[in-house]
Amino acid sequence: MMNERLKGKTVVITGATGGLGERMAHLCAASGARLVLLARNKEKLEQITGQIHAQHQSACLPVVLDLSRHEDIAPVFQSILKQTGAIDVLVNNAGYGVFAEAGDVALADLQGMFAVNVVGLIACTKEVIPSMKERRSGHIINISSQAGKIATPKSSVYAATKHAVLGYTNSLRMELSDFGVFVTAVNPGPMATNFFDIADPSGSYVKNVGRFILRADKVAQKIVDAMMTRQREINLPVWMNAGSIAYTLFPGLVERLGKRAFFKK
Repeated sequence: MMNERLKGKTVVITGATGGLGERMAHLCAASGARLVLLARNKEKLEQITGQIHAQHQSACLPVVLDLSRHEDIAPVFQSILKQTGAIDVLVNNAGYGVFAEAGDVALADLQGMFAVNVVGLIACTKEVIPSMKERRSGHIINISSQAGKIATPKSSVYAATKHAVLGYTNSLRMELSDFGVFVTAVNPGPMATNFFDIADPSGSYVKNVGRFILRADKVAQKIVDAMMTRQREINLPVWMNAGSIAYTLFPGLVERLGKRAFFKK
C-alpha cells in the first residue's frame, strides 16, 4: 500500500541497511518519497540504493554514518539539508542490544548501546528540529521497543536505553506540538531481523519465542502508513502491548505471573 502523503517528501532513515530500515526504505520509495539512507556499511548502502533505483526509480542518497561517532552527526545532517532543502521525515531506526545479566554486561557494550540507541538518536533529532519548527512541518519517528515498557532479565541495559528513548520522545512530542511537527514512538516486540545476531548469538531466545516474532515487513508497513500523521505510538504485537498496560497498572502481579516467560532469554 502506498502513502500518498509521502510523494515528493524527503525521508531520512538511520540503520537502513537491513531488516526494518531496509523494508521501510522500499515502502517509502514505492510511495514516491525521496530517500536518504544512513548506515555504517558503505557496500550495503550502495547495494540497497541500487535496488531502490532499479525497482522504484526513486531518488535515493546513501550516506555513511556511524552514530557512535557523535562528532560526525551534525556535519552529515547539515550536508543532507543543503542537498535536499528540507527533511520531512526522520526515522531514528539505528540501534542494537546485547543480552547479558546486569552484573555481567561488559562496560564497552553498556557504553556502546547508550552511544547509539540514545545519544546518537538524540543528536540526529537535534539536527532536524530547527528546520522543522521553522517550516512548521515534519515528522520524527523513534524506533523504541516493548522493552522500553517492560524491562526483563538479561536486557537491563538495553531496556534502560529504550526507556530513555520513550522518555525523550514523550517530552519532544509535547515541545513540538504547537509547531505542526509530529512525533511518534514505535514499540515492537521481538522482530525477525539481524538484531539477534548480536543480542542473542546462541539463538536460545529466538528459539524460545519463535512463534511470537514479528515480521519486519508488517512493522515497516505500519510505520510508513503512519508517516505524516499525528499518531502518538505504534505498539506491536497487540497482545504484548496489552501486557505492558497491565504491567503499568499491576507491576508486581505481572512480574510474579510472568517470571518464567521473562527468563526465556
